[in-house]
Amino acid sequence: MASESKHLSERIDRPADEVYEYASNPANVPEWAPGLASSVENVDGKWFVETATGRAGLAFVPRNDYGVLDHEVTMPSGETIYNPMRVIPDGTGCEVVFTLRRLPGMSDEDFARDAGLVAADLTRLKQVVESAAGDA
Repeated sequence: MASESKHLSERIDRPADEVYEYASNPANVPEWAPGLASSVENVDGKWFVETATGRAGLAFVPRNDYGVLDHEVTMPSGETIYNPMRVIPDGTGCEVVFTLRRLPGMSDEDFARDAGLVAADLTRLKQVVESAAGDA
């Protein structure tokens, strides 16, 4: 049975390649995605983040020219969650789209809470990248 998905997006007034460059660097995740991670660490070429439920692995797809930022989060339980994400060019700016999937057994309340966390993270990504442009 297919899982339920919710597409969350944010319009960012910066070029897609600039947003992709920033967001694809795992070291930046705690700054723009505090809903996922409070800290990040690279151990022998593998990335780990500190989440609300403990230390989790984080792996982005290989860098690419298409704005694909899909990533897997391996939870402390060992469960791996695949997260589709894209940076889509739109004129002089871009749109970042994250596909949130309902996990098996997830309640409506938990799914809504996760959607709120992702939306807040995308808004934070917008704020961080747009404000950094003003600092340049």
